Amino acid sequence: MEKLGEKPKYTWDDAAYKWIMETKHKRSHNDDVAKIGWLHQFFRGKLLTSITRDQLIAIAERKRIEASASTANRYMALMRAILRRARDEWEWIDKAPKVKMYKEVRRRVRWITPEQVQALMAELMPHQQDLTLLALATGLRQSNVHKLTWEQVDLVRRTAWIPADEAKNGEDIHVSLSQFAVELLQRQLGKHPTRVFTRAGHPISQVNTKSWRDAVARAGIQNFRWHDLRHTWASWLIQNGTPMYDLQEMGGWKSADMVRRYAHLGPAQMSLHAEIVGKILKATILTQTDEVADEKKGRASSQPFDCT
Repeated sequence: MEKLGEKPKYTWDDAAYKWIMETKHKRSHNDDVAKIGWLHQFFRGKLLTSITRDQLIAIAERKRIEASASTANRYMALMRAILRRARDEWEWIDKAPKVKMYKEVRRRVRWITPEQVQALMAELMPHQQDLTLLALATGLRQSNVHKLTWEQVDLVRRTAWIPADEAKNGEDIHVSLSQFAVELLQRQLGKHPTRVFTRAGHPISQVNTKSWRDAVARAGIQNFRWHDLRHTWASWLIQNGTPMYDLQEMGGWKSADMVRRYAHLGPAQMSLHAEIVGKILKATILTQTDEVADEKKGRASSQPFDCT
């Protein structure tokens, strides 16, 4: 029997279950469930009041070593959010450990040139070539490419779409298809009733395979991953004058911050805009110079002529 005024003893299991029930509406719900499943090996049956700052740090460090600092931060953020809700909303505990996040390395931008794409195509198998080319032509993420179905493609209107439940940002993505992409997709017609990309009549289940990575190496391309095909698509667009806002819409990025990483690749395009101000200033200075010259000339002509 609990003493009067004493809080019941709740465990991590209680908190995790309550969190899952209360956050079903979140787009990240399934991710939270997966993270909690991994965290259970450390917290199962543990009283919330017994969880310490050092334990949280140790768990985050383990995740950082096996994955990355950014991944560890996502787990850390979930642990902190659950404990804070247990303190602030559920009033199950009086305090929650304070833990700082890892400093994350700025996201890399790795892209390749058209000449390097030619070299890569020469090393890839035919079914890998079309998958890679569609990724380069649309900027779609790898799962959106190899899982693409004919229901998501309209070759007449030259569009494709990724439903919200398959998009990273949780919103529908509408893809404008170039004539090159349309012709690439037309080559896949008749190979499978539902899936666009196949091999020997069967839907392709993986693209970032050892075979693909070996082809990249044979092509002489270093430090290049499948996701860098998306970086290449975005980089080529920026380098050829695509506005940042349009790129954000095309790539399905929710935050403009995700697009700004490509801004430095478009100096030539930005110089065109810089020239606008430059021309205004040049005209202003020239006008001012002419006015000053005219004023001096006027003053000189108005001076009395000395005949002595």
